[in-house]
Amino acid sequence: MDEVRRTVLFLLASQRGIRSYGSFSEEYDRVARELGRRGRKVAPPPGARQYERLLLVGGVKTAPYAATTCVLEQMFQGPVKELLGPADEEPPSARPASSRTSSPPVLNESELLMTARDAASHSGEAAALRLDELTLDQLHDDLMKLSREYGRRAPGEVFHEANALLQQAQINIERTRSPEQHTRLYYAAGQASALLAAASFDLGALRPAVSFARSAVQYGKTISNGPLQAYAYGMLAFMAFWDGRPSESVRLANAAQQFGGVGSTARRRLYAIEARAYGHLRNDDQARRSILASLEQTGGDRDELHDDVGGEFGFDAARTAMSNATTSLLLRDAEGAEEFAATALTLLENRPEADVPFVVSGPAAIDLARARLLRGEIEGAQEALDPVFRVPAGWRGSGMMERLTAARIELTRPGLRDAPAALALAEQIEEFSALSPARRLGGQSPLTLEA
Repeated sequence: MDEVRRTVLFLLASQRGIRSYGSFSEEYDRVARELGRRGRKVAPPPGARQYERLLLVGGVKTAPYAATTCVLEQMFQGPVKELLGPADEEPPSARPASSRTSSPPVLNESELLMTARDAASHSGEAAALRLDELTLDQLHDDLMKLSREYGRRAPGEVFHEANALLQQAQINIERTRSPEQHTRLYYAAGQASALLAAASFDLGALRPAVSFARSAVQYGKTISNGPLQAYAYGMLAFMAFWDGRPSESVRLANAAQQFGGVGSTARRRLYAIEARAYGHLRNDDQARRSILASLEQTGGDRDELHDDVGGEFGFDAARTAMSNATTSLLLRDAEGAEEFAATALTLLENRPEADVPFVVSGPAAIDLARARLLRGEIEGAQEALDPVFRVPAGWRGSGMMERLTAARIELTRPGLRDAPAALALAEQIEEFSALSPARRLGGQSPLTLEA
């Protein structure tokens, strides 16, 4: 590990007995007031964290603002560039005129006591910069609640709440020096970023969705959290094939599977995403192998994010079946698609109505309709879509719109497009889609045109 190097500012502050932030800020305020009376433009003292950075070589990338520099240079009687240099290279003004080696300073008890008081003051300030654990517990609970309610709340609502939670995590990161609390807060920030990515995607805003997903990756990397990185990579893989880059999607899904600490639920999700990517590549064999792999992930391996937090981070049997139904449709396998879609809807029927997520039930019902349209069953498709047409406008996310666009295209096939029932159903789809938030933001999937 590189040795920590201190600045000249650290050396001079220590020599003058103002090393602790409290003593430094008092002296800074005194000098600033004097300069202010002379008509000089000054700024308040740097914050505690910024002050600590000024004491480390390379702790700040740029010099302080001119109003702060003015006070520092008056306090320590030297250019700020030299003050921020390494302490073993004293500024010219601090070097002795003689080249002879100076004698070691003679310490007395008063100086030792002063140094001890500075150390005690600094340690006390560090201990004070620790958040109440209840604050972190509440943030954790709020994120878990939001994730578990995701499928039953409008994407716009989720976005606003997740954004508030992300800002709360970011602010609290600056308010604590506890490494353990930093880990918890970076984890919370990663979860909030992932939820923002999901909400942005459902709102039809792909570029912000990708940016939020990458932020989640970075937060996970900061604390070496494999499940968080795997989830975010999975999102990037999902959005890559949605954006017309299925080969990139396969690469990202494979990379996500390499992170440590992921459980069976995480692997099931990643194999299902990989299957969709292969489906868009028209690689039937690989797609079917990935579908089978997703169904085989039934082991007891768990991880905190996908299993304990769950909700939008989870990937249960119903969601797996729904995703595999979509892959089967890409393979033009009407029978397999209908079986998977029906399985998903049957599993959801066994839940209380308030617990059924629109983000799973809607797409599964649409895929069931699309499977029936492949066999020319317009009435059966209409029956499958009836519950979908009752979904409120705010809940009509990109996943639903992508599938409905594919169903609308299916109705234009020869043998269907001239039937009155097909024309009526197509018109109903268009009216339903027009009120979607994704459509109002201009969202469109280029891959829907392949179906």
